[in-house]
Amino acid sequence: MNELTEEGFGREVASGEDGLVRGSEAAIAVRPTRFRSAGEVEDLETVFELDDISVSYAGVPAVKNVSLDVFRNEVTALIGPSGCGKSTLIRCLNRMNDLVPTAEVTGRLLYRGEDLYGPRVDPVQVRKLIGMVFQKPNPFPKSIYDNVAFGPRILRMKGDLDEIVENALRSAALWDEAKDRLDGNAFGMSGGQQQRLCIARCIAVEPDVILMDEPCSALDPISTARIEDLMMELKRDFSIVIVTHNMQQAARVSDRTALLMVELDATEQNRWGRIVEHDSTERIFTNPSDPRTEDYVSGKVG
Repeated sequence: MNELTEEGFGREVASGEDGLVRGSEAAIAVRPTRFRSAGEVEDLETVFELDDISVSYAGVPAVKNVSLDVFRNEVTALIGPSGCGKSTLIRCLNRMNDLVPTAEVTGRLLYRGEDLYGPRVDPVQVRKLIGMVFQKPNPFPKSIYDNVAFGPRILRMKGDLDEIVENALRSAALWDEAKDRLDGNAFGMSGGQQQRLCIARCIAVEPDVILMDEPCSALDPISTARIEDLMMELKRDFSIVIVTHNMQQAARVSDRTALLMVELDATEQNRWGRIVEHDSTERIFTNPSDPRTEDYVSGKVG
């Protein structure tokens, strides 16, 4: 079986049809060729398959029995009230929960048919293919240029570094604002610019998927609008999963939406998140099948 292993990363080898690069010793994952025309995008391709995923911390459940599919070149939004496990769930998609010693993930999570939690899968390789943008902008204490160039340098990516940096900044709609101060400290940028810089830093290493955990919660409305416009552009080249508390934002930018709600045990002492409904965003917000969804999106609860 093809797996996301560490051996042979960066080696010049032939690409297989399933998007994995095969070396003489091991198979490793690289970014697959993307659909670019409107006609090609019509054929949905599954990126993630979550089957009965549950997450607990020190034995206390945080998310239970989550099953859903995430598709290529779409924005999938995870919505729900605070404490329902949205961030926990999105962190499963690039194994960020591995960094929490007490975290345990059960169930099956496939990334392009590969078991993401398989015994030979290297989490570092996973995070090279599945990048994350966090709630609060977190630029490195370096220049704008060095922030974007950091990943390509570490990975020893081929190609002209100046061109890689420029292309990433252009993709993040930041080039015109940053091109004359690339040597300036990234902390001198506004909050919205810093968040787009973090997106550019993610794009620079050519991931396949971009995860965004409430990327606009700390931004003003103008910066939020620019990030939302950017997401609409980026989904042509990337698959995006976003966590948001802002239902209007989910309605504006996402193709599919999953609503998580909090459940309590009989003692009402333990609580966890569970998906109530997962469907096209239009249907979730206009004609949901579950009354709990209608109550949440209409503002009756939440």
